[in-house]
Amino acid sequence: MKKLFVLFILAVLASCNANKKYSDFDYSFARHGGYAPIYENLWIKGNTAHYSFEGEGKKMKKDFKVSGEELKNIEDALTKNSFRTIREDLKKVYDYRSTSINVKKGPNSGSKSDASFIMENDRPRWNNIVSVFQQIIDSNVDSSK
Repeated sequence: MKKLFVLFILAVLASCNANKKYSDFDYSFARHGGYAPIYENLWIKGNTAHYSFEGEGKKMKKDFKVSGEELKNIEDALTKNSFRTIREDLKKVYDYRSTSINVKKGPNSGSKSDASFIMENDRPRWNNIVSVFQQIIDSNVDSSK
């Protein structure tokens, strides 16, 4: 009986730790919603990344390592494009595939989303940052699966 109890406790602790990668991150990138909804997420903690995608008849999860150069590219894009000063529009938008970026590390810490669009003057800077995350996904995830 004691062995069964110990196994139960270990299983509960393991399940709690499994969700840690979804909440303990330095950077997160998410795309979700739309008429044909998709759910795409990238979480990065240190050099470890977790990617998930669901939609368009596909479902995939992948863990991979992010290079120091890729991390530098993220920070450079956030800094050069003044991530924290990008302004979100306040209009409500429905059935739109939106992108959210959360940064919990360093001087660029903040959260931005284009769920109600990004102000027109800030869109080029937003797109520059989004493209860096998309490049990491494209170079590390086989999209044919």
